[in-house]
Amino acid sequence: MHTLLFFGDSLTAGYQLRASESFPARIQEKIDAAGLAYKAYNYGVSGETTAGGRQRIGSVLARFKQLDVFVLELGANDGLRGIPVRETTQNLQFILDAVRRAYPEARVVLVGLEFPFDLGPLATLGGGRLGHYAQEFNALFRQLAEKNQVDFVPFLLHGVMGQRHLNLSDGVHPNAEGQKILAQNVWQVLQGVLGAN
Repeated sequence: MHTLLFFGDSLTAGYQLRASESFPARIQEKIDAAGLAYKAYNYGVSGETTAGGRQRIGSVLARFKQLDVFVLELGANDGLRGIPVRETTQNLQFILDAVRRAYPEARVVLVGLEFPFDLGPLATLGGGRLGHYAQEFNALFRQLAEKNQVDFVPFLLHGVMGQRHLNLSDGVHPNAEGQKILAQNVWQVLQGVLGAN
C-alpha cells in the first residue's frame, strides 16, 4: 500500500466537518473507486501558519516508514495575518526541502492559494499596498512549484471562494459541499501523479 500524506491547515483538516467530509477523505473515495493502492493520511491542523508547519514537519515525517506522495497546502493563515510573502515562501521551501531530504523519491504536489479576501475598494488603501501584497501572495505558489519542479494545483478554492452556499457561516471555510469541489480541484492534478486513468 502506497502512502499519500496531506499536510495543511483548516482547509485540509475540514474545519467543523466530519473527518469523512474533508477533501482528503473525498480523495480517498476517488482513489478507492479507481482501484489504486494508496492510503491517504490527513495531517491538517486548523489555524496553522507556514511557520507552524515548519515546526511540525519533522515530527510528522518521522511517523512514516515510507512516503510516496506529499501534498502541501499551507499559507492561507499567513495571508489572513499579512505575514510577509518572503517569510511564507521561506517556510514553504523549508518544508519542501525537509520532505525531499527524508523521502527523495516522493512525488510532491504544492497546492496554490489566492489572497483570502475579495479586495474590492480595499485595494486602493495604503497606496495600493494591499493589492500589491495580494499579487505577491498569489504568485508565490507557482514560483515555488516551478523552482522545485513539483506538481501544482493552481487554486485550491477555485469555484468555492466567495460562494456563500459552499462555505460555512464564517464565509471562509468550505462546507461539506465545498470540500467536494476542493477534492475535485486537487484530483485534477493528483490523479496523474497517482497514475489514475
